[in-house]
Amino acid sequence: MLEKYDIELSRIAEEAKKIDAKTIVLQLPDGIKPEAVKLSKQIEELTGCSVTVWAGSNFGACDVPTNLPKEYDLMVAVGHAFAYNKKD
Repeated sequence: MLEKYDIELSRIAEEAKKIDAKTIVLQLPDGIKPEAVKLSKQIEELTGCSVTVWAGSNFGACDVPTNLPKEYDLMVAVGHAFAYNKKD
């Protein structure tokens, strides 16, 4: 399922390395949350960081949780995208 989305793993790794991050909080739209374990493992392998998935609901791509733990170095918020194919 993740293949349908352009989750910029290399950009996440680049940003994590840029700030020497050790911990990442990952926010996902509800539709991608079933893939959270797979995605967090991919990010951990690329960055060497510990990844925590924020499991609360969000109400759109720009809804950033305000009640996150303070002990993280980078928050990755995966936004929403829609692709329309006229052939569908």
